[in-house]
Amino acid sequence: MGESALTAPPKPARLWSLPVLSWALYDLANTMFSMSIVSLYFSLWVVNVMGGNDQMYGNANALSMALMFLTAPLIGAISDQASRRKPFLVISTLLCVLFTALLGVGGLGWSLLFFVVANYMFQAGLIFYDSLLPEVSTPENRGRVGGLGIGLGYLGSFIIVGLGLMIVRDERPEAFLTMFRLTALLFFIFALPCFLFVHERARRTAGLSWRVVRGAFGQVRHTVAHAREFPGLVRFLVGRIFYTDPVNTVIVFMGVYVTNEVNFTTTEAQLLLLVAIAAAVVGGFVWGIVVDRIGPKRTLNVVLGLWMVDFLVAVAIAVFDWPKALFWGAGVLAGIALWGTWAADRPWMLILSPPKFVGEFYGLYSMVGRFAAIVGPFMWGLIVDQLGLGRPAAVFTLFLFVVVAFLILQGVDDRPREWPPELQLEAQ
Repeated sequence: MGESALTAPPKPARLWSLPVLSWALYDLANTMFSMSIVSLYFSLWVVNVMGGNDQMYGNANALSMALMFLTAPLIGAISDQASRRKPFLVISTLLCVLFTALLGVGGLGWSLLFFVVANYMFQAGLIFYDSLLPEVSTPENRGRVGGLGIGLGYLGSFIIVGLGLMIVRDERPEAFLTMFRLTALLFFIFALPCFLFVHERARRTAGLSWRVVRGAFGQVRHTVAHAREFPGLVRFLVGRIFYTDPVNTVIVFMGVYVTNEVNFTTTEAQLLLLVAIAAAVVGGFVWGIVVDRIGPKRTLNVVLGLWMVDFLVAVAIAVFDWPKALFWGAGVLAGIALWGTWAADRPWMLILSPPKFVGEFYGLYSMVGRFAAIVGPFMWGLIVDQLGLGRPAAVFTLFLFVVVAFLILQGVDDRPREWPPELQLEAQ
């Protein structure tokens, strides 16, 4: 009896085929949302236009990520057990688009609530989107297909900030509202090809039940306990909390910091972001070579050193009134360090994880990142507004977090492991 359509393997996908390009265009679409709403324009609108404070935006960001952290196992279970994943991607994307378009309606309080929903739906959509990669790729070209998505994501960043340079030339409220509506529209337009042209195979599953959901949360507890059996893995993940926290936080609050502490204009802040993105793209070509030559641990040590210098320069410019032109260099350094962070920590994680459990421990790796995305924005708002210590103090705290991460990681080596046969991948 031949294979049914439900279980037949996907046909080999050409890199530039319509389904592959349609899938990758979704990366361009969601990066527009991330850059426009999470990283730049919404935070500037909250603080500089509406008279809100850093804590309001930081808490809204932290709340959306906390909800994602708590429900990610459920979303993962839905993704694994539903016969199709694309309908969930469509629903989460359309809700994100809707609530992004509503930003600015009803004043500051309602807009913060709309942002929480939009960002949560954006994060949920990423889980369903990533799970569609096997539908448009084969094991032989999966890296290139994923790389195409990353490349188009950077293009999306350039497009949205480039449009912002034409629209947000000052801090008129109407300009920001235009950016919110435009971001929602572009997200929808560039996500549409994925909805229409990525064809997903129906799968035989047991269906989603309370037992499956309960098992998903139980698996998280099992994975945490299981990770302790492998030397260095838990310590690495704890260190990862301390260096991803500052990275996530600087992405969220960079626009607010440079306009309010360094006295950049809104236009200069947007140009700085473009420069940082360009530096990250260039850095991406270099860091992979560096990791291959000196290993992920030494590479990450260098990257963390760059972050330390970057944070100290950012503090000094604001506190000691150094020339604000120096911040252009800080932006370039941040872009280079950003790509280096991900280029080094992913290979290190692979070294520490036995092949048989790579998928299981990468789930834990993702959870650590989400947890850091909760702590960072909340901590920033607490330091700046609740304690009244100001933004330079918050940046100095990010510096201290990186120092702690560096010290923790020195106790973890990156020597290749010799895994016994029972921890190798099972033969197919």
